Amino acid sequence: MILTSVAGLPAVAVAEDRTTTTEPLPLERLFDNRAVSDDAHPGEADFDGAGNSLSAQDLHAAGWQPGRRLDLDSASLRWPRTSPGSPDNVRADGQHVRVRGSGNAVSLLVAGTSADGRPGGGVKGSGTVHYWDGTSSPYTLTAPDWRAGPLAEKAVALPHVNTRASGQLAEKARLYAVTVPADPSRQIRSVTLPDDAGPQSDLHVFSAAVRREDSTWTGSWSASSSGYTALGPWQDQTLRLVVHSSAGGSRARIRLANTFASAPVEIGSASVVVQREGASGRGRPVPLRFDGRDGVVMPAGAQAVSDPVGFRVPPGANLLVSIHLPGPVAAAPVHSEAIQRSYVSGAGSGDRTGDEEGAAFTGSLEAWPFLTGVDVRTGSPRAEGVGEGPGSVVTFGDSITDGVRSTQDANRRWPDVLSQRLRAQDDVPRYGVLNQGISANRVLSDRYPGDGVSDDTGGVSALHRLERDVLAQTNAHTVVVLEGINDVRWGASAEDVVAGLKTFAQRARERGLRVVGATLTPCEGYKDCSPEVEARRSAVNEFVRHNGGVYDAVLDFDAVVRDPARPQRMLPAYDSGDHLHPGDAGLKAMADSVELRKLVP
Repeated sequence: MILTSVAGLPAVAVAEDRTTTTEPLPLERLFDNRAVSDDAHPGEADFDGAGNSLSAQDLHAAGWQPGRRLDLDSASLRWPRTSPGSPDNVRADGQHVRVRGSGNAVSLLVAGTSADGRPGGGVKGSGTVHYWDGTSSPYTLTAPDWRAGPLAEKAVALPHVNTRASGQLAEKARLYAVTVPADPSRQIRSVTLPDDAGPQSDLHVFSAAVRREDSTWTGSWSASSSGYTALGPWQDQTLRLVVHSSAGGSRARIRLANTFASAPVEIGSASVVVQREGASGRGRPVPLRFDGRDGVVMPAGAQAVSDPVGFRVPPGANLLVSIHLPGPVAAAPVHSEAIQRSYVSGAGSGDRTGDEEGAAFTGSLEAWPFLTGVDVRTGSPRAEGVGEGPGSVVTFGDSITDGVRSTQDANRRWPDVLSQRLRAQDDVPRYGVLNQGISANRVLSDRYPGDGVSDDTGGVSALHRLERDVLAQTNAHTVVVLEGINDVRWGASAEDVVAGLKTFAQRARERGLRVVGATLTPCEGYKDCSPEVEARRSAVNEFVRHNGGVYDAVLDFDAVVRDPARPQRMLPAYDSGDHLHPGDAGLKAMADSVELRKLVP
């Protein structure tokens, strides 16, 4: 994992800044290292001090061209506008870098290298975020190694390493987007980079930007990228994806992602409309644009957010989000357990995003490719009185949060029921509820390795996806964590799971989120839920209930669904039938048990 911190506390700057006297400079004015070489001239760059470098051709193939904007984890970074063999990054040595704006984090595009050319475990350093009011806050970050760091957290992986001595090696080169906490109530002026890591290693920075917050938006729907799978192949076809809103609003935007990819993907056009039935809309779909254009090309690993559009999203309604893929597309990032039927038009049928009727959508999908979010806002940006939205609650977990074995097309996942309860009351804000559950997901280890085409869609670990699936979510205030049953079922010790949950909570609280822990539900009768698994589950639950302040609140889902006569198993009325996953009644009981005030920061 990439660990960032502000002295273990929320990012609040309180100390007067007396350490910086030099005027901050733009990062590109400080470039002092050449990381990128042309394949024909590998000797023109030396990224790691041993004559090795990144391939300019590989970067271009990934869509990372010079000067290209890269939207990574909701921060807009930019790949250096330099030619191969030119200085394109900074070796961190206490430089004072101009970074302007306000937000809850500063994002840095980084990698670590070792002087002897041998991959290491990454480079760690501490620096400072400076604010215009004269205060500052410290941070610590780790830049994983460019040749050996975790693929699960990389921003992009390139297929080759260029060398002076041995030509081009068929070896993965990695770059990482790392965020460090900032105080969102203050205007950021600059960042001091960490000091030199020593003679054997360097921490390289290619780009830096503030991850800006806009509290007028609320996340209404979301899904995690759980893997990168072969599908289609699609060419000149339109996906019509069915999603269910939580919060409503009069303006909307969508979020797309090319997570885990090695090549860019083109979105030709997109639209949104309320579902009437099947693939047919209630009226003509509303076109969506991206930076004023009909479509967008997403580089490998990057995201895209559509421009705001006047479109009334009813709360608790099914929407049809249509995406035209000029193609060809043979693999894509997906959320595999949609528990929802979506649609795809016939081969070569072209752009059908504007179709009101669903006749062109002759195929069906059981997953959500590319689409990761729908955000809403009330009012017009030019209208007086547009204020903050209610914000979002992120429900984070595995298949039980994902809704596996709930009724298809019925929106009976426990986060859906929680959203219904929030919309039906006035005691607390009517938060949007974002479902970031992934079936088969674990706290500690990756099911999907984070790179390449795979049929495993269990996702990268909770710790590896925290940045993308929680911290970068739209206007998130609270995260509810229900995860760990897969870890203890597959042999992880209770102590290791507890340590992972503590790290998860610490990192989320550093960004100002309220963290609510949930106990693991019983599973006796499932094929691998042995007495040893039950002992580990009970130990994790003991920590969750008596967590010593790690969590801001606790939801005891175990107590809600267990059989009082035999607590290690689920009450039969709540059991879906496999003894691991609650059915509709059990999921409703879980959501109904949530004391809503526990969600309020």
